Amino acid sequence: MSEDLGIQDHLKDDVIKEALASGLDLRDYSKKVVDELETAESASINDYIAESGNIAALHNQISSCDAILARMEGLLTTFQSDLGSISSEILALQHQSVEMNLRLKNRQAVRGELSQFVDDMVVTEHMINTILESPVTESSFFEQLHILNHKIVFLNEQSFRDSKSCSDVKDVIEKLKIKAVAKIREFFLQKVNQFKRPLTNYQVPQNAILKYKFYFQFLQSVNREVAKEVREEYTDTMSKILFSYFKSYIGRISKLQFEDSARRDDLLGAEESGSKGFFFKPSLKNKATVFSVGSRDEVLTGQLEAPIIVPHAQMKTETKYPFEYLFRSVQYALVDNACREYLFLSELFMVDGQNAQDLFNIVFNKTTQILTKYVDTYVQDSYDSIAIFLCVHLVQRYQLLCHKRCVPGLDKYWETLNGILWPRLTQVMEMNIQSVKDCDTLRMKPTDLRPHYITRRYAEFSAAIVGINETFPHEQMNRLLAILQEEIEGLILRLAAAFNNRKDQLLFLINNYDVIMSIISERTKDETKECEGFREQLRVRSDELAEQILHAHFGYMTTWIPEAERKLEKGDTEGLRANEKQVTQIITRFAAEWKQSLAKINSETLSSFPNLKLGTGILQQTLTLLVQYYHRFSRLVGAAPLSQMPAAAHLINIHLIMVEVKKYKPAF
Repeated sequence: MSEDLGIQDHLKDDVIKEALASGLDLRDYSKKVVDELETAESASINDYIAESGNIAALHNQISSCDAILARMEGLLTTFQSDLGSISSEILALQHQSVEMNLRLKNRQAVRGELSQFVDDMVVTEHMINTILESPVTESSFFEQLHILNHKIVFLNEQSFRDSKSCSDVKDVIEKLKIKAVAKIREFFLQKVNQFKRPLTNYQVPQNAILKYKFYFQFLQSVNREVAKEVREEYTDTMSKILFSYFKSYIGRISKLQFEDSARRDDLLGAEESGSKGFFFKPSLKNKATVFSVGSRDEVLTGQLEAPIIVPHAQMKTETKYPFEYLFRSVQYALVDNACREYLFLSELFMVDGQNAQDLFNIVFNKTTQILTKYVDTYVQDSYDSIAIFLCVHLVQRYQLLCHKRCVPGLDKYWETLNGILWPRLTQVMEMNIQSVKDCDTLRMKPTDLRPHYITRRYAEFSAAIVGINETFPHEQMNRLLAILQEEIEGLILRLAAAFNNRKDQLLFLINNYDVIMSIISERTKDETKECEGFREQLRVRSDELAEQILHAHFGYMTTWIPEAERKLEKGDTEGLRANEKQVTQIITRFAAEWKQSLAKINSETLSSFPNLKLGTGILQQTLTLLVQYYHRFSRLVGAAPLSQMPAAAHLINIHLIMVEVKKYKPAF
């Protein structure tokens, strides 16, 4: 099988294919090929023989090249060995360089540490002379003290490491420290003594001391006893100075207070008193200011951070003030001094939190005690609710001001003042409420329909309290005002009962409600609960009064309309027919009197109200109600069976009535 495959492969040869294609005998063809090969061999040998000289020369050249390459190989081998030795030398040099670099770094590190150590240990002649001879106020002393402080700290650190060099400079450093402490102590005590001079503005030496606050830091770190002595000397001195200042200030400023103040008979329900005899001297105080705020609330706005009152300047002009103005001046002076002092103590003595509070209390304890006593003395005998309430709001605002300045030192003092003001304010408010509740309506019986004087007092008083309470509302005050409002409403009803005529009662009620609502709305910014309550009362009473006025002039018509509407709704035509005579009389009388009645209503209504706006409002409400009644009457007359009666033709047209009503419309 393999032989066949070999034959097949040979048959694919191009020469065999050509021989087979030409039809030659393969044996002859093979012989021919052999002959050609022999001929070619002979020719090739002859060529080699002919080129033998060249071949020999080529052989010699190749041998020469081999020798040259051998020498080159020797040179390269030598160069390779030389390079190997150089590489090892480079590696050795590299190792030596790394070792030298490491030794250099170690020496430099040791040199730096040692140099710094020597610098920290060495006490220069310049430092000694400066600490011993230079005044503490010079910058050179300040600089050398910083260096000395650093050396003291460094020496203390090295003493724990048993450095023998410390013993060489320890005595010198200690002596310099003692000298520096003595000079700084003397400096601080001299500055504190400057505060004791009369009429001294202690803010100036305080600012000077703050420039050298590092001195106290130095004392605190090297000699706590001396630092304590300096701190106690300062706090004791400032405590006495502030106590003396505020004691003198409240003594002088108290002379500027109004001589006449609110008394027990200046309550809302107190009866107005007349002359008390020939030798009676009327009070210079206007009692209305007890119940009205006027310009007194400026202490909460424009005057809140105004300059304090200077007593001797005001005494020359004989200017007098209500208590809340004096209270504001004293408290603002306290706030100003306390904030400055708290920040000064914190910065100079490096304290904060409770430590700062304790130090602040030492300075201001006596001062706050005398101020608390001053406020308590006035408040316990005061019946001026507005003044006390203004003081409450001043306390709240000044506490916020202190917090804005990051000074919590007076928080306990403000709490103490609130503990004095609020109980007395509540007590006085309750006394006012009780005075209204206990009013004797027989003795205070109204003589006319105008607002009662107690109503006016309440309106002014309520507007004042609500206006003050708008910015920072107090729920406790809102509750007291609600109780007072209930009592006032009850009192107005009791006073109105003194009138026998229901119309007069309504006129009295409306006038009183209106004056309350008007004053409160005028004096306050937002809609108040008091206004809402009295507005509803005014609306109800106004509706009833309008009915009363119409009944007095058109009662013959207004009383018949509801009954007739019920009959018409039930379909009672017989009942309506039975009223024909009455309806005829109503139409006839109305046609004859309606214009005159409108004029009378206009005159009576406007004359019944001091407030023209209120009177015109009631008038328009009454006339509108008349048009509504007449419209209902016209609708009844236009329905069967009344529409068939002869008088229906004479019914006044409602448009004529509306035209006439418009004549009474106010021009404003």
